[in-house]
Amino acid sequence: MLSQLLLEATLETLYMVALASLLAILLGTPLGLLLFISDRGGLAQNGPLYRILDLVVNVVRSIPYVIFMILCIPLTQLVLGRTIGPTATLVSLALSAAPFFARMLETSLQEVDGGVIEAAKAMGSTKTEIITRVLIPEAMPGTINAITMLVINLIGFTAMAGTLGAGGLGAIAVRYGYYRREETILYLSVVIIIILVQIVQVSGNRLARKVNKKK
Repeated sequence: MLSQLLLEATLETLYMVALASLLAILLGTPLGLLLFISDRGGLAQNGPLYRILDLVVNVVRSIPYVIFMILCIPLTQLVLGRTIGPTATLVSLALSAAPFFARMLETSLQEVDGGVIEAAKAMGSTKTEIITRVLIPEAMPGTINAITMLVINLIGFTAMAGTLGAGGLGAIAVRYGYYRREETILYLSVVIIIILVQIVQVSGNRLARKVNKKK
């Protein structure tokens, strides 16, 4: 029973992390690109747009996830018709993580050598070509590191979400480990979370080094 309980909780955590990561990347990538190209000296400099996007990103990132999850309850109810469970939690997970990823992506793009961008402009490349053929490939190592951090953060977020009915390892750690004083489940849940984080970190580091053309 213990092994089955832990297996189901782990699968729920992996489900939430995988889908929330995908949604956060899909939402955060265009946001990060807009932040970069609209910033001062960017490909499409636009001060007002940058300040608005910058403010939105900073505000969302400033809200602790547990509070953000509560704030998202009406939206979750509207979109999915329910507010508890792994699937319902995807709304708050993705919306909370997307600005974080956008900021990390913006930082990765800022690290691209400006000379490479200027060379592309001199060759007559369009803005779209510079973004797709120069910026994104050159920023790939940093982007992979950003994705790694995103996934690790989401593992932690799912643990917190478990206290509010999301399911996963966080839920059984609280339900059994805390309320029922079954410390074995609590400790095993923590161990599994640590293992998941380590796997993601090591895999991300190796992949980033592999695609890094500078090394």
